[in-house]
Amino acid sequence: MNLSIPKNFDWPLAYDGEKFIRARLDEFLAKNTFARQLTARMHDETGTDFFEWVDHLVLSPDDETALVKAGFIHDKKAETPAGEVVLEHPQATLPRVLLRRGKTSPSVVAIKPEFVAGFASANNLGAEPEGEPRSRYRRLVVAEEKGARLEAVERRAYRGFVPAKLKSGELAAIIKAKELFATRPRHFENDAEGFAAANRRLRQALNLVGRDIACHLFFEAERAWWERRNRAARVQKFRQDALGLGWGNHDHHTFRCSRAHFADLNQFLGKLGFQKRERFYAGAEAGWGAQISEQFVTGIVVFADVDLMPEETGIDFSVSKLPPAPKLGTVGLWTGLHGESFLQAGMHHLEARFDFVSLREQLHWQGVNLMKPFSDFEFLRQAFTEGERWPVRRERAQRLAVLNLITSEQCEKFIREGAIGSHLENLQRHGGFKGFNQKSVSAVIAATDPRKQSAPATS
Repeated sequence: MNLSIPKNFDWPLAYDGEKFIRARLDEFLAKNTFARQLTARMHDETGTDFFEWVDHLVLSPDDETALVKAGFIHDKKAETPAGEVVLEHPQATLPRVLLRRGKTSPSVVAIKPEFVAGFASANNLGAEPEGEPRSRYRRLVVAEEKGARLEAVERRAYRGFVPAKLKSGELAAIIKAKELFATRPRHFENDAEGFAAANRRLRQALNLVGRDIACHLFFEAERAWWERRNRAARVQKFRQDALGLGWGNHDHHTFRCSRAHFADLNQFLGKLGFQKRERFYAGAEAGWGAQISEQFVTGIVVFADVDLMPEETGIDFSVSKLPPAPKLGTVGLWTGLHGESFLQAGMHHLEARFDFVSLREQLHWQGVNLMKPFSDFEFLRQAFTEGERWPVRRERAQRLAVLNLITSEQCEKFIREGAIGSHLENLQRHGGFKGFNQKSVSAVIAATDPRKQSAPATS
């Protein structure tokens, strides 16, 4: 899939497609008691919408005309068990559809927990998954009632629907590649050495498992590193793991990067198979820029932020090596205080899909509060959890002060009080909207500037 997108592109709304899929899901839920109860538990116990966990539906060929009219097209590359037609909406975050003859519609709904074994254990299911552990596609029959079968599927860098046995030595290679990413060093005196070391590990992983599996495993490791450093993440992950879901509802991963290494980050992502999508920048006022990239096979999206000067908005700043800037914006200050997201700091945030209001209310009772929404549209709602305050190493703050990038007063304040580090992001999409709102991103980047944050009051 070619994701070359003009910089002024915005994603369309696919309300007709969402409405059609939701109607079919309602028909399914009316027949399947387990799925109906799971839907309620997802809402009440994790603040998530069953819709966002759906990997695919199996419908009747009679539905094809309506789906095509709603913007779905044939996914001709997807491997299926019996040559079924696969339909996808190429510009929306909607589940795919298999068309299968001789079945009522919908006959199957498949959800996508991160690991099917975890889902089976959490829900006391006796069935054994089809497909070997760590293989490309695993499938578990969860519950069948009145011709409506709920399945759970686990994907590992594979967009088809056919399990396959691992080749000789493949499992060992996957485990080794996973270990390479999980144990990669992140703390270096010189960040350039950190990027070089990561690229050496990447070359090893690519030789072991290839590009797409390497991408899948790399981001497993990135989520785990971020989760260790963010209490809100641990609270919500615990809630989702209680239902055996994991982070199967992730929407995108956000990295904050210094100007010196922004091109290096995007080059690394390119080696993992990412294709560039939109580029954002704050117009004449500048202050920040972002490159959004997507890895189509794994379904992983990256939002990479960087400080940007006004004269740089006309260049491809994801490729051009950016020189030192005379002042720090929000992103540059964050990386100056905490380090690169790619290295020691970890991701600035993971954004996952939730029922927006429910998650806010439920996390409040867990002692996790959310900031004011920075997107509040019918098709896109977004809000950060209140940021985790991280200690700031004295030498980092003093280096910025010596370069006159922060004042001596700010330097002492950061050393004394620390600075906001990372967040979990509460996101709700409707209409299959796949994009982001640039004005909203500007607002939240400004709102998370460490210079504007005060330390919490102590009793």
